[in-house]
Amino acid sequence: MLRIAVQSKGRLYDDTMSLLNEADIKVSPSKRTLLVQSTNFPLEVLYLRDDDIPQSVASGVADIGIVGLNEFEERQEDAEIIERLGFSKCRLSLAIPKTVEYKGKEWFNGKKIATSYPGILRRYLDVNNIKAEIHVITGSVEISPGIGLADAIFDIVSSGSTLISNNLVEVEIVMQSEAVLIANKSLDDDKRGILNEMMFRFEAVRNAQDKKYVRMNAPKARLNEILAVLPGLKSPTVIPLADEDWCSVHTVLDEKRFWEIIGKLKELGAQGILVNSIEKMIL
Repeated sequence: MLRIAVQSKGRLYDDTMSLLNEADIKVSPSKRTLLVQSTNFPLEVLYLRDDDIPQSVASGVADIGIVGLNEFEERQEDAEIIERLGFSKCRLSLAIPKTVEYKGKEWFNGKKIATSYPGILRRYLDVNNIKAEIHVITGSVEISPGIGLADAIFDIVSSGSTLISNNLVEVEIVMQSEAVLIANKSLDDDKRGILNEMMFRFEAVRNAQDKKYVRMNAPKARLNEILAVLPGLKSPTVIPLADEDWCSVHTVLDEKRFWEIIGKLKELGAQGILVNSIEKMIL
């Protein structure tokens, strides 16, 4: 049995539970129970505060965990990052009142900076030879300059709307963050085997993201031109049809270029184009 530490609430919780569900690992979403076992996979979920997850994994209370890279870097616990998961993306940035004239990092010399991430901030200031006072706050960091508690803040930024509503402007991005899968460094072979199976499922889910399965009827006279615009995983599938002048072409398209490519296919005579979402993709 493998034990995974998961944030008990918030966006990271929602994204993690969605990933487990898409990987067909069934877990009760109950937030009243600290420890819940999957009904169809050798995994049990330990619900914790996000800032407790790195220590729980490093100490062996949990075998693995899903946590923001920002929390992992802040805690500096002795665990290993297995993989970046690509969701719950944000950044850690320095922000100042928008009325202040900013000419560069040296502005922060002699200033007081409010933050919930003193470790990351201190390392950044040291690397850049900035002498500033760090004021540690747990909670609404963004209100600090407005009430005279600090000159600037160092905090998570996602859309930036919170900064705008507090009359702040982002001036320096210190690090990019996203959800990461971390693991205890002393996992035995059995737990490594379960982890590998789980990662195989996660990979199949991620491979299918933003992908569409496309089928179309194509005139054989223009088949080579049609194949030339299709960025298939390896090579599109071509199937003969009853009409010898036509064939059926199957491929996978990235959603980012979907409409661009569909437009070219129509110009080349493709017809009866069918599009399906992809749940899993095993490469």
